[in-house]
Amino acid sequence: MVLKKIGLVAVAGIGLIASASLVSAQMNRSPNSWPLGQPGRMAPAGRGMMGRGMMQSMQVNSEFDYLSQMISHHEEAIATARILLQRSDRPEMKQFARDIIRVQSAEIQQMQTWLKQWYPDQRNTRTYTPMMRELGQLRGNDLDRAFLQDMIMHHMGAVMMSHQLLNRGLVQHDPVRPFAQKIADTQRAEIQQMRIWASNWFGDSGMMGGMGRRQGGMNRGSTPSSSAPCRR
Repeated sequence: MVLKKIGLVAVAGIGLIASASLVSAQMNRSPNSWPLGQPGRMAPAGRGMMGRGMMQSMQVNSEFDYLSQMISHHEEAIATARILLQRSDRPEMKQFARDIIRVQSAEIQQMQTWLKQWYPDQRNTRTYTPMMRELGQLRGNDLDRAFLQDMIMHHMGAVMMSHQLLNRGLVQHDPVRPFAQKIADTQRAEIQQMRIWASNWFGDSGMMGGMGRRQGGMNRGSTPSSSAPCRR
């Protein structure tokens, strides 16, 4: 049973990396494949948000590294969600933005408390690489579509970092284990919801297609949300 579980974890992890590599390759082949919003903020010479810099920023080497990187990761999601809350016309998207701000703000506070308690003398020397485009000039459908495209990959980064922490035996304090698992479960379910919206509203049926299937069986307790009505 132990070997079988390890095998499932390994397959799921490979699936996540394959999904990231596929999206990166598609974006780098076609400069117009992500036409909305402004160029990515992660690197002056980079077109794809799933490029080398972002993949490096998702590498977790310790519990301290995970907490430090996840705080920055959450801060970017909250900042982008605030733009969505102000500018989106869809009630579903506004509520989704509120949920991100509420949940991830509380998680940031928890992680900051743990860092002060467990690692008072340790400082984060890594530079966080932003994963999302500047969306401040967009409104309506353009904003919603760009947000969904970017946030799906952004959530995938959090799922990957959480899995690295859990599967590589990097947890040093027991409370971090269920905390990281909850992040992985919650954001995986939100990915499924965002994919449904992207398909229903914009016809983006291939948006990160297969991610949920590749991860099937890995995350416990997460259930995909039901489809929201199409609104154009």
